Amino acid sequence: MPAANSPPAALILGCSGLTLGSAERRLFAEANPLGFILFGRNIDTPDQVRALVAELRASVGRDDAPVLIDQEGGRVQRLRPPYWRKAPPGAPFARLAALDPEAARRALRLNFRLIGRELAALGIDVDCAPVLDVPVDGAHDVIGDRAYGSEPGQVATLAREAIEGLLDEGVMPIVKHIPGHGRATVDSHVALPVVTTPADQLEAWDFAPFRALADAPWAMTAHVVYDAFDPAHPATTSARVIGEVIRGQLGFDGVLVSDDLSMKALGGRFEDRARDSLDAGCDLLLHCNGDMDEMAALARAARPLTPAAEARLARADARRRKPAPFDAEEADAWIAAQLARVGG
Repeated sequence: MPAANSPPAALILGCSGLTLGSAERRLFAEANPLGFILFGRNIDTPDQVRALVAELRASVGRDDAPVLIDQEGGRVQRLRPPYWRKAPPGAPFARLAALDPEAARRALRLNFRLIGRELAALGIDVDCAPVLDVPVDGAHDVIGDRAYGSEPGQVATLAREAIEGLLDEGVMPIVKHIPGHGRATVDSHVALPVVTTPADQLEAWDFAPFRALADAPWAMTAHVVYDAFDPAHPATTSARVIGEVIRGQLGFDGVLVSDDLSMKALGGRFEDRARDSLDAGCDLLLHCNGDMDEMAALARAARPLTPAAEARLARADARRRKPAPFDAEEADAWIAAQLARVGG
């Protein structure tokens, strides 16, 4: 276990299964990551998930270590029936917004309150949602129906409700993938997207939802090269994109976490991926697949949280709200009725 009061490393790590192995416990105790992330391979029953969350926190000796999950709804949700609700993706809310904007906003906020309630009941306190990417014609379907529309203003308006719904339940949202993944023609899980769109078009369209929601508490980077700003580096490892675009033009001053450093969009040694991301300006490094060798390499290159990152984390935590009572079954039925108006 880390020494008392030792600062956490700027790391979020995954694990391989339903419980922690002895090697994982040793690595986490030595590396002292700030927090952890769960995937489908880590999910069985509610009791098992709660026990794993407690194990993860115990491995670093911090009851408040953040535990993340991707629970957007649709095809990106790690918690699934029969124990958890099948949440809708973004697209039906976008269709509802075209018919009844007020109902769409209310439905999406309630939807994410329901998601947040499920997460909080398990001890999971950070959700990697919502998506602010704006897909364009010809883009890869990696975003697709996860988006809240095809126009930046609508995406920002609806995503605001997702953010507030999670915060209503005391769960931290992470907007993604800043400054915009909607124009990528390949999936960054398997290859590096290169966007050659001119800067003025990116600023007016792709970046617009992130600018509108610059007060979001956390954001996740895009493993995307924006040729107009830095043709040599994806946003995650680009000091220019993070400094001039994300922190500068967009005005985002929340917690900035890298997308998964094990994705194939990135190349090179994991030590270099870690150093390059931190040098570029990421506050936290994210690694998801639970591979021990890769995590050990990241741990060797990781650094303690910077004072700026600590301040951003504290500001973000202050945004959590104390949950107010509401009828979950009634809310779920009302959401379903609204989305049925536009084909579900």
